[in-house]
Amino acid sequence: MEPMRASRLLSVLLLLQNRGRMTAEELAEELEVSVRTVYRDIESLSAAGVPVYAERGRAGGYRLLDGYRTRLTGLTGEEAQSLPLAGLPDAAAELGLGTVLTAAQLKLYAALPDELRGRAGKVAERFVLDVPGWFRGIESLPHLAEVAQAVWDSRRVSVRYRRWDNSETNRLLEPLGLILKAGNWYLAAHCDGATRTYRVSRILSLEPGAAFERPAGFDLAAYWREWSEQFERRMYPRVAVVRLSPLGRELVPFYLGAVGARALRECRAVPDEDGWLRVELPVEPGAPALGELLRFGPELQVLEPADLRDRVAAAVGRMGAFYG
Repeated sequence: MEPMRASRLLSVLLLLQNRGRMTAEELAEELEVSVRTVYRDIESLSAAGVPVYAERGRAGGYRLLDGYRTRLTGLTGEEAQSLPLAGLPDAAAELGLGTVLTAAQLKLYAALPDELRGRAGKVAERFVLDVPGWFRGIESLPHLAEVAQAVWDSRRVSVRYRRWDNSETNRLLEPLGLILKAGNWYLAAHCDGATRTYRVSRILSLEPGAAFERPAGFDLAAYWREWSEQFERRMYPRVAVVRLSPLGRELVPFYLGAVGARALRECRAVPDEDGWLRVELPVEPGAPALGELLRFGPELQVLEPADLRDRVAAAVGRMGAFYG
């Protein structure tokens, strides 16, 4: 029997063992195969002596004879690699590990004692981790699986890459690690003597190359923390001194994200008698800062710097003229 089919038959067996009764359609959806393939797999299991039988009717489906359990739960190498993504099924699917992760989870569930398996099932029923933010389009990631394979194999890749200004460039990268940040995938890679960060969705084409020696002691998490801090400093080079109403303070995390929320938490001032609070907020340069601050409407007053205060006042004056 070919390895892929043997693995799928084990998955059918473990699904029935963990979930009880399942229809052919439900099995097909879980395994990403056709219903006809499920019928053939059920016949193969029965022929091999597995006590699986069909229950007819609206509430029917396939199930195992009560009390039957298998202990064929050893993980393959790919399944073991997928386990760190156990809480991120969408991320695993993007990396091409969706069905592998499902098989690994089934084997782990099957190996648990009844009490622990029940607890694990309750967690899955009650908690869901959904990483991407609201109202954001799904990025096209045609090369993510190839990038992930290059990271795993420590193999160079030649890429055509679209930069932030929409120009294109060719790069020879030594991939070191992938980061999933707020629903977006980033690649940490060595290029031209330095470690840099690339957005995977901007890779236009990719060709795998020769293997390379991964730098000893490279810490992906530490690199990402440092890069993120530098990125925030580049993105928010100015500080605006503002007054925020109580409602304005509640809006800060929604309008300014984690950077604004942190500035609010670190503020040591106390509200005045009207409840307004003086806060120093990091802002982007130029027009983006104006747009960010105008979103607060009458719940925010800019005090400094003078040029930003003047620009906000001028914009509010023009808006007022529309309704005068």
